[in-house]
Amino acid sequence: MFFVRSASSRDIPAIRDVLAETWRATYAPFYGAARVEEIIADWHSEAAIKAYMERPNGEFLVADDGKQIGGVAFASHAPGTHVVSLHQLYVRPACQGLGIGRDLFAEIETCFPGAQTLSLEVDPGNEPAIAFYQSHGMTETGRTDNCGKGESGIPAVIMTKPLLG
Repeated sequence: MFFVRSASSRDIPAIRDVLAETWRATYAPFYGAARVEEIIADWHSEAAIKAYMERPNGEFLVADDGKQIGGVAFASHAPGTHVVSLHQLYVRPACQGLGIGRDLFAEIETCFPGAQTLSLEVDPGNEPAIAFYQSHGMTETGRTDNCGKGESGIPAVIMTKPLLG
């Protein structure tokens, strides 16, 4: 059984493993192995994960069964707004279907009192993720040609959900 908890610095190597494993399984068919490895090295390095953990107005969660980290989620609240951005929600491929994504998503929704909107970006080809988010009340509200950091050149569907705030 997995339990959702706040991540700590001791989790960084395991978090990186989850992110790398999930990205390889999910995105190599879209972008090719070499591009996925570039993204993992940039977006999911131990330094990047540490920076996320230290980010003001952010919450980094893990799903832990005492033996392994089965999933991760990171969201942040933009100061001066009522918007929370879900930057990462990944479940280790071998752990998918166990309710980890649902539990991480539900916890993120409660981490930011006063927030009114949850927003995220997801690759338009990642149909399982889009279906997951739709089943949790998210709807498409736009598109971008630069998902994630900077000028990535990676297209994304922008999805949002009102929160009870």
